[in-house]
Parts: sequence; structure tokens; C-alpha cells
Amino acid sequence: MSGMLAVRAHAGSTELRVEKVGVPRVGPEDVLVKVVSAGLAPSIVKHLARGRFTHLPSTPGHEVAGTVVETGADVDTALMGARVRMHPMLSCGSCRYCTTARQQMCGDAAMIGNAAFGTGPMELYARYHDGGLAEYVRVPRRLVDPLPDHVGFDVAAKLHELGNAHRALKSAGLHPGGRVVVTAATGAMGTATVKLAEFFGVRELVLVGRSAERLEAVRPLAGAVPVRTVALEELPGGWTEDDGLARRLDDLLPGGADAVLDYLPGGPGTVQAMQALATGGALVHMGGSEAALPFPIRIIMTRCWRVVGTRGCTREDTSAVLDLLASRRLTADELITHRFPLADAPRAMDALVRRAEPMWMAVVNP
Repeated sequence: MSGMLAVRAHAGSTELRVEKVGVPRVGPEDVLVKVVSAGLAPSIVKHLARGRFTHLPSTPGHEVAGTVVETGADVDTALMGARVRMHPMLSCGSCRYCTTARQQMCGDAAMIGNAAFGTGPMELYARYHDGGLAEYVRVPRRLVDPLPDHVGFDVAAKLHELGNAHRALKSAGLHPGGRVVVTAATGAMGTATVKLAEFFGVRELVLVGRSAERLEAVRPLAGAVPVRTVALEELPGGWTEDDGLARRLDDLLPGGADAVLDYLPGGPGTVQAMQALATGGALVHMGGSEAALPFPIRIIMTRCWRVVGTRGCTREDTSAVLDLLASRRLTADELITHRFPLADAPRAMDALVRRAEPMWMAVVNP
């Protein structure tokens, strides 16, 4: 193979370009995966803008599924031809975080095809920063998961988003019969959370999003879990200043929500949703918001609230979701709403960031 097409990110720009590059060379403990499906995520553009891609130019794309076409010298050749998905989280594997299922907190934490988060040397990221928005991707053998025959490549590529939702639900520490508010419910993280809610004993969901029409489309994903919705476009004007969202949630959930799973990237929605928590409730935030909490810490103490920040899932989360898919208790094909060829990946990423049309999960099929 003399070369391949890949989406490339360059220093000083958030613009993505499709270019011809060399096919990655596998090391002794690597496999080469022919990409069948690669997920698109707005975090790629956000982290580029924040300078967290520390090795540029680079090929982004941390959500990958495909077929093993080459194995390194120390990898069992029985893996050749296997259908696999890539777990993107790089970590040292031996620190107190890695050995307690908290790999995303490791000092070497980084993601293949995405950002560097750790404070350590991140030697693995230097070697494996190129991701899967390409025809081929090199992956350490230990970070590939074989796929059940009935699990399609598109769902497998987006397993990371489902793993993130699993992490958020798990972090909430819900008791059976919990009532849960999900913000930004019509995006990838929100829809994945709605899909997984029944597996955490959720009794009722309240979904918050901009559009009533888009929220209604999400409702069937909850299965047997009852759903109510709050469309921001239908709140009285001035809701951002007069706590209109908080009042609406209080009306819907007398006594308060047991958890708010918050994926909002900014604005007053997080704080207003938090105000609707019951005593002992939990706010789990995975939206990257820069908004500040405006009330005294004493309130958190007296209400016995928990505030949990989590920036991503662990291998245990994605393994749990893969087990659900393997058992056929979970199906997720309907979450994939958009598919694009590799040549259209830059345009597709722009559409995903803008979300001018309803879009849950999007993938690229090289």
C-alpha cells in the first residue's frame, strides 16, 4: 500500500482537509485496521481550538471500527480479519488511576485521534496520536475489542459515545426508581443516555433541549421509561435571567430530580437544572461548560448534593455497553442518523458542529 486518504488537522487552524498520506507502519505490538466506520465528534474541533492536539499535523478520529489487515510481530496472527473497534484512551496502565478503572485521570491520559489531557510525558500519545478518519489506522493490540457478528461497524464506531453515557449514568449513583433530568438531550450524548437509562433503573426521564420537535423524536429511545420534555424555545422569554427552566423542572418533578446529567457546553441551563435537584441528588457534568456555580458551597452541603465532573468513559464502560449489545438486550442502530464518505468529512464535521438539522450520531465510511 503506497498511500491512503486521511483527514488532516494542521497547526494554527481548526479547518480539516482530506489529504494523501502514508499508510501507518505497525510496530511489534500493533495491528493495522482497515477503517469501515469512523465517528464524528464536535470535540475534535473544540480541542483543536484549545491547542490540545499537541502533535500536528495529525489525523483526528477517536471512534473507529473496522477489520484487522496486518498484525505486528508480537501479535497473534489469529486476529487477522477480525472485526474490531478501537478503544481510544491511552494511559500508562500501572498507576493508581489505571489500576482502579479511572484511566482518564492518568498522568499520561490522551486519546488516539483526539486530545492530550495528561500532565506526564505522554509517550504513547506521541506514538499513537493519529486516529481513524482515514482509510487505515494503527492501534495497540491491547486497545482493540472484537465485535459480535450482529453488531454493525457504525454502532461499534460510536461505542465511545455510549460508553460516555454509561459513565455519566454510573457516576450519578442512582438508586432504583431514580428520576433523571438530561440536558442537551437531542445530541449524541443525550440520545445515548436516553437509550441506556432503563439499564440503570431510571423511573422517569425529563429531557431538556432547544426544540420541541427534536425532543419528540428522541422520546421513543427511552423504551418503557416514561419521558417528559422541556423545550427551551417554549419557555417564556427571559428564562435565562429569571430561572424559568428551574421553575419548569420544579413543576414537573415535585420533590426534585435524583440526578441531572448535564451535557450543555455553556449558558445558564446547568445551574438552573441543578437547582431542581432533590436532597441527596447528583449533578454529573460532561459538557465542558465554563459557566460558574453562583450559590454558596453551604447549599451543596445542606442539600447533600454531589457534583461530579467526568471527561470521558473508561474501558470498563465500553466493555459494559459491548456486553449489552452482545446479549441483544441493547440495540443502537437507530442512533446513527447520518453517514458520509471520507471525502466529505470536513463538511460533515462543520454540519455536526452547527447542527442546523437534527443529528444524533454521525459516521464516516471510507
